[in-house]
Amino acid sequence: MSAATIPQLLTGERTAYSFEFFPPKDDASEAVLWESIRRIEQVRPAFVSVTYGAGGSTRDRTVRVTGRIARETTLTPMAHLTCVGSSVSELRQIVGEFSAVGIRNVLALRGDPAGGLGQPWTPHPEGLDHADELVTLVRSLGSFTVGVAAFPDKHPESGTLEDDAEVLVRKADAGAEFAVTQMVTDVDTYLRLRDLVAARGSDLPIVPALMPVTRYGQLQRMTELNGQPLAEEVLRRIEAVKDDPAEVRREGIRIATEHGRRLIAEGAPGLHFITMNRSTATLEVFARLQD
Repeated sequence: MSAATIPQLLTGERTAYSFEFFPPKDDASEAVLWESIRRIEQVRPAFVSVTYGAGGSTRDRTVRVTGRIARETTLTPMAHLTCVGSSVSELRQIVGEFSAVGIRNVLALRGDPAGGLGQPWTPHPEGLDHADELVTLVRSLGSFTVGVAAFPDKHPESGTLEDDAEVLVRKADAGAEFAVTQMVTDVDTYLRLRDLVAARGSDLPIVPALMPVTRYGQLQRMTELNGQPLAEEVLRRIEAVKDDPAEVRREGIRIATEHGRRLIAEGAPGLHFITMNRSTATLEVFARLQD
């Protein structure tokens, strides 16, 4: 009997837990990553994902790390892929590299502008302009399961959350089978996006992403990277304990646990943990959610 696919796990009765890593920059970082991967493996998540650096800057490491996960662990890996800086021919080659190392799950992303958030988006002259086009391309190249990104606080370039819901439906129509959100700090924003998509007749599973804060300033750094606003309540709670590093970590774990419990109660199909390549805090939250 073949293993369940990611979409099947997301539509099952149990909450599907997943974890996100990024390609390490050096050997020491890679050792930390693999220690985290082995610890995550013990809780048997639905899948794990490996991100793709800006402009494809970590392409080779993304392929290598994700392929090694497929080859050496019992985990189901998913590789991120963006349109940034790549022609269609190059994107086809990358998908071929994924396939060659045993990767059958791809998170298809347009990606941030080459100059960073706030800069105008300019597609590669021989590339793709939107994530739904990348979904179509990947699906045309073999039996891949394709996920996409979702933005509960709306995409930085989007006008309204309704626009984002329309974009998600287009991605689903192109062949996307699930979505993973940017980091959620306000559960209500996730619920609004999910309901807007459902109201448009789409049953696309949308998985909220959580990141337990372990250091003061970490949230602000994340919002600079992904352009998503932070919930005022979360900022207030972290700010109140900022002078006590141990309490910042404890409060971050409490907040992520509270959000996770509410998301599960509200019917989220899964929870996707952004690990920052360190598994301890996310596994603490995971353990609390099993109570």
